[in-house]
Amino acid sequence: MGYATAMADIVHQRLAHLPPAAGRVAALFARPKILAGASIVALSALGWLYLGLLVAGTEAPPGSLARALAVLCQASPQRGPAAVLVTAPMWAAMVLAMMLPSAAPMIFTYAEIAETAARKGERIVSPLVITSGYAVVWLGFSLVAASAQSLLAHAAWSDGLAPANAFFSGALFVAAGLYQFSALKHACLTQCQRPFPFFFAHWETTARGVFRLGLKQGLYCLGCCWAMMALMFAVGAMNVLWMATLGIVMTTEKMLAGRRFSYVVGGALIALGVAVLVLAAVPRIG
Repeated sequence: MGYATAMADIVHQRLAHLPPAAGRVAALFARPKILAGASIVALSALGWLYLGLLVAGTEAPPGSLARALAVLCQASPQRGPAAVLVTAPMWAAMVLAMMLPSAAPMIFTYAEIAETAARKGERIVSPLVITSGYAVVWLGFSLVAASAQSLLAHAAWSDGLAPANAFFSGALFVAAGLYQFSALKHACLTQCQRPFPFFFAHWETTARGVFRLGLKQGLYCLGCCWAMMALMFAVGAMNVLWMATLGIVMTTEKMLAGRRFSYVVGGALIALGVAVLVLAAVPRIG
């Protein structure tokens, strides 16, 4: 009741000129935790919905939206900006679906600090702003990934959305596994696992400042997870099972303390990559 009363006082003091309905909306937006949870769920759901439409589109009737999206994204990539524009929305959807849930600890930590500030009547910025800054980094990654996909197709290492050839895929798994043991990986992972000290040292009360915090956290997340995201080239960009699996792994990694889980994942990826390389080499040896 104390928190609800505090929020009501803030709305009454600062937004007393608004009609009652607008005041209720303002009260909702004065609760950062609600906004944080809603933004994560809504944006992740949009990403999975888009991907679901693409997958379902392969069996959808001609002329439907789902079929049009599937045909667009499954068309043979061509060199140049047009190829990136075709596949970038698909990569953006994957980013929203896979990475926003893994950012939940960071976003909720910000929301908790913001709620404490709101109780004291201090100025706060919506978690939507820090989420936007975080998303911008990964949307930039989606553009890079779409460009890389086009290049791989032209190098004959991959066929559109299909998995890359076995040797390249095996090498990707080994590289991603080795990265799990790197100093850069764990420097970035520590920032993702313990966002409170970062916010405590860099707290901002302006929208521009909070957006910059989101960018920095997005860069830490990119440094932590880019190698596992690159595995989508190896398994196929539309492999929903691998999307869900990697999303769960990355989220779990950020929620656990220490490095043990990362090392286990790294060992598993290396073993899988070596197995793929060996199986790919056997026919040539024979």
